[in-house]
Amino acid sequence: MELRQLAVVVAVAEEGGFTAAAHRLRTVQSTVSTVVRALERDLGTPLFHRTTHRVELTPAGEAFVPAARAALEAAARARAAVAPVCGRVRLGVCPGLLADWHRVLATLRHVHPGLAVEVRQVAACDGAAAVVGSTVDVVLTAVASAAPDGIAAGPDFDSGDPDAAAPVRHPAAGAGLAVTPLACEELVLATAPGGSPSAPADLSELSLVDFPSGWAVREAVDRAFPGRRLSLEVDDLAVAAGLLRAGLAACVLPSSAAARFPDLTVRRFARPPAWQLGAVHRADVSPAVAALLAQLG
Repeated sequence: MELRQLAVVVAVAEEGGFTAAAHRLRTVQSTVSTVVRALERDLGTPLFHRTTHRVELTPAGEAFVPAARAALEAAARARAAVAPVCGRVRLGVCPGLLADWHRVLATLRHVHPGLAVEVRQVAACDGAAAVVGSTVDVVLTAVASAAPDGIAAGPDFDSGDPDAAAPVRHPAAGAGLAVTPLACEELVLATAPGGSPSAPADLSELSLVDFPSGWAVREAVDRAFPGRRLSLEVDDLAVAAGLLRAGLAACVLPSSAAARFPDLTVRRFARPPAWQLGAVHRADVSPAVAALLAQLG
């Protein structure tokens, strides 16, 4: 199976016919038909229903095309990871992301010294709108057990598999967005030193410290625990840790953030919600964006 075959099948599926796909690929219809038939023989199943007036995907084709599209996009990111890229990419970072994304920028500068990266803060709830409005090219954000507003979650998005990096396409044709899943970990309950290693399923009786609305951590915890009681709100992780040490509150955090304070007690939930990092971007990425996604992944 070759990338060229995958590209032909995706073109036929997206254009709705062999002739239209041939025009898009700048080839002839007979070549497109030959490539598709050869791949169908290799797979042992038809990918398209062919009629006089239209071409439709078979059930096998419905399953194959998203995987083929993901493979093509992954190949593009792999090429971008080693090919020198120049230009500019604007990266939006949600406050409270608590990720070591600065290491990504350092590596990106080393691999692509001609690529300029502009970083600006974007509220978690505004990430998709910022990309649609071209305020930024990519937004680095996080969600817990669900996708951000306006973004469709696919089967791999919140699977807990940190190696799942295939973009999930936005269902709205006009939006044209995708989200590339990045690292995934679990949310935990951080408390004062000592105590049980298990977190209660119901947090409504706890005094909790949280972060401001618009922060990635706050958005994720709001989705995971909508009924909790917020007692304290701070805009600094170190301040939150100090409140925890004093026994004044507990705090729901990504496990990597809680690990920065080894003196605190980390309590796991029986059914831990996911802390899933994702990069929101347009489905059709530029070489500059592809280079950034390759480093983020």
